Amino acid sequence: MGIYLPPPFLFLCFILFLSCPKFTLAQTVTVAVGDWPPYITQELKHDGVVTHIISDVFKEMNMMPVVKFLPWTRAYKNTASGSFTATGVWMHKAERENDFIYSDAILTEQFVFFHKTSFKFNWNSISDLTGIKMGGSMASSYGPELDIALKKGLVEMERITYPRQNFRKLLINRIQLHPLEINVGYSSLKKHFTLKEQAKITHHPKPLLNNLSYVLFPKQLKTSKSLVLHFNKVLAKFKSTGQYDQYFKNFKAGLYNKK
Repeated sequence: MGIYLPPPFLFLCFILFLSCPKFTLAQTVTVAVGDWPPYITQELKHDGVVTHIISDVFKEMNMMPVVKFLPWTRAYKNTASGSFTATGVWMHKAERENDFIYSDAILTEQFVFFHKTSFKFNWNSISDLTGIKMGGSMASSYGPELDIALKKGLVEMERITYPRQNFRKLLINRIQLHPLEINVGYSSLKKHFTLKEQAKITHHPKPLLNNLSYVLFPKQLKTSKSLVLHFNKVLAKFKSTGQYDQYFKNFKAGLYNKK
């Protein structure tokens, strides 16, 4: 048998429910990302290990993250204009500080030069890249030295959207080098190319750069300054407790792979 509650009593219960801190609704935050497998991708559990970390940091902040996948250039521009709460992940580039506040580092990456096994390639400095055709990705930075050389026209690079397009160019000799994060590169090769094609591509053992990547918060939003401080505090907690390292142990164990 139900218990009859008069309307005023129901209204009072509703007000008490909303006013109780225990039941405070989480604030929604929107995060614009680009496809960056195996770190950020809709094809893996939790949209990849880095997306998982970013989402869990926001959840620990009592916020509900909504991840939006966009082309990298749109993710950057739309977040810079204040359409999204944050965007990730990006390496440091001085001009980006005009639009964004950087979080603490959330990912360590290693960039290398991919090339065909038949291309006899060695390098010690950026000047050794002169006269070599390279393929890059839209909106990507490749570290201060190479970025400056590209800006001055000292080296040549054709830019496209997806790494697999550059690997196809490598295979048909349209380009000779493709600088890319090592795990991202081999993830793309494994997914999009046959074993025979994969065997034709390797990477130079000398890293182009060991790079830190960050979540960016737009200066257009007044809340970004306080939000990034809270984000960094929670991220530091994850690192100090070992929770951060556990994400990457799970990543290496293949626990993010979808069945």
